[in-house]
Amino acid sequence: MTISIRSVEKRFGRYPALNGVSLEIEDGELLALLGPSGSGKTTLLRVIAGLEFPEAGQVLFEGEDVTFTGASERRVGFVFQQYALFKHMTVAKNIAFGLDVRRGRDKPPQSEIRKRVEELLNLVELGGLGKRYPAQLSGGQRQRVALARALAVGPRVLLLDEPFGALDATVRKSLRKELRRIHDATGVTTIFVTHDQEEALELADRVAILNLGVIEQVGTPDQVHDEPVSPFVCGFVGEANRFEGQVQGGQFRSGPVTLPAAGAPDGAAVAYVRPHEFVLAQDGLAATIQRTVVQGALGQVEARLADGRKIDIALTRKEALDLHEGGAVTLRPQTAHVFAA
Repeated sequence: MTISIRSVEKRFGRYPALNGVSLEIEDGELLALLGPSGSGKTTLLRVIAGLEFPEAGQVLFEGEDVTFTGASERRVGFVFQQYALFKHMTVAKNIAFGLDVRRGRDKPPQSEIRKRVEELLNLVELGGLGKRYPAQLSGGQRQRVALARALAVGPRVLLLDEPFGALDATVRKSLRKELRRIHDATGVTTIFVTHDQEEALELADRVAILNLGVIEQVGTPDQVHDEPVSPFVCGFVGEANRFEGQVQGGQFRSGPVTLPAAGAPDGAAVAYVRPHEFVLAQDGLAATIQRTVVQGALGQVEARLADGRKIDIALTRKEALDLHEGGAVTLRPQTAHVFAA
């Protein structure tokens, strides 16, 4: 199902949570709403769900205006960070709840409900656990139950608010893969909120980056990382070394740092260089090694430039192992993102 968000505004008292937000969500895609706390991502998700109503703008499902339609009529599935499972119900009863409470012709026969529950238990890889209670499950298993319950009612769109926020790092990584697998198996248009950029870049087909109630950029994970359109996006998505300086004649200068800045206007500017864009070279920036940490195939290196500024560098394992604290290196940045200040 396609979703269109058109110039949506939402305020809480004097606080503008959403400022004219527009966004097109494609049928069957997995979209991440990424941003820091207070950026408006959860408010936007709740407006899409019908749990909040905007002061201005429209929300359309498949071209139908649902701006002021309630959540139950929109047929959305919602997964919360804290699971929100019924403790007194078994796993199977939790999953079946949305179907059991239907009335009249809308309620399927019990045989169909049981079949649907078994299908979903297998889909989320919890087959055989239907008779257990939430307290008998791990956090990761409980979140899978919450996901199955949201899918049981056949939602037109699946919405997840920080779905892995209450889980430890190992379980989070495992469930990311599971969510991607389940999404691909069901094809349901899915939107999830996160402040974890690694989560968004790994999982999503596209990422919408919010800041202070405004969408700064929408694109594929590669686009928002490699082609940021603003200083905020560049600094928020991925790691980056930040330099303040001046652009003159297509060159950015900041102390000993000189970077290409083709297309940037002359004047005050800010430049970002990602750690992996630095390479060891015969000529370039002189730096002194402060610390080296080698993990797996990569080495994370902290160094200081001649003017005392600290920079972070990512090198291959072999390159990093050849460096020593206090040693001198010469670095050349391959790519820089330069923005007018």
